[in-house]
Amino acid sequence: MSEKPLLEVSGLRIAFMRDGREYVPVRNVSFAVPVHGRVAVVGESGCGKSLTSLALTGLPPTDRAHVSGEIKFASALPGSEGSQNVRVSYVFQLPTETLNPVMRIGDQIREAFPPYRAKTRRREQDEKIVSLLERVGLPSRAARAYPCELSGGQQQRAVLAMALAAEPELLIADEPTTALDVTTQQQVLDLVEELAAETGMAVLLITHNLGLVAGRMDIVNVMYAGEIVESGNVVDVLSNPRHPYTRGLLAAVPALDDPRDAPLHDIPGTVPTPDAWPSGCAFRPRCVEAKAICATEDYPCRFCSC
Repeated sequence: MSEKPLLEVSGLRIAFMRDGREYVPVRNVSFAVPVHGRVAVVGESGCGKSLTSLALTGLPPTDRAHVSGEIKFASALPGSEGSQNVRVSYVFQLPTETLNPVMRIGDQIREAFPPYRAKTRRREQDEKIVSLLERVGLPSRAARAYPCELSGGQQQRAVLAMALAAEPELLIADEPTTALDVTTQQQVLDLVEELAAETGMAVLLITHNLGLVAGRMDIVNVMYAGEIVESGNVVDVLSNPRHPYTRGLLAAVPALDDPRDAPLHDIPGTVPTPDAWPSGCAFRPRCVEAKAICATEDYPCRFCSC
């Protein structure tokens, strides 16, 4: 991997004003995505994962927020400089909300072509569309189909074909398997992994399931209440989690060898809303290991020493 990250985020803060009051769902988030790297951001719903990924490209609703900190792209292309050279594709949670219901799949893929390919002959574009569909496991006839004629898994594959059409250096996949069954989830994640290895694109995976990153990602960032509470090499974090929240997420992943009647583990309580972040460690109200010092700014978890 290159020493210079493809994407570097430093001190990211996202704030919204409502009724004269400021809400800060993302605060002081820092992480990096290496060139050709595979990075995950993991946490429960409401932790700020999707807002963080949306802010990277200024997509709604972050275009109406006050975004501070630094989001820096450095092109992976040898000899090139500047964020304008970095091609980014985004795969959203729900393909039914991403695809245009009144356009054929092939035409939607065509719209994603980079400028140089958009100038080629129609026949060459059609051949490329069929090639992309076949690469993601869809038949050539899917190019003539409307989204409603495809299953959820097929729609997500079509969205991946659109993402690949842009020839990205960075693929942001925001919960790409949320609405899919377990078998299709596995197929889609395997496909993303294969495409990354084949094209050399970097991947930023947003997910709530810590179990999905094992064996697939290089780096994991665990996010809670708008902050990164633990980050590091996937193997190190999964084998030796330091933060109580990370340990809770791991415990909540069922093991294949567990008895059928084994109780499911969960983390008590829910993620607080941005207007109710507790002082000190935000995880403190839900943590069975919480101590008095956790309510202060010098709480141990900040230094991963719980």
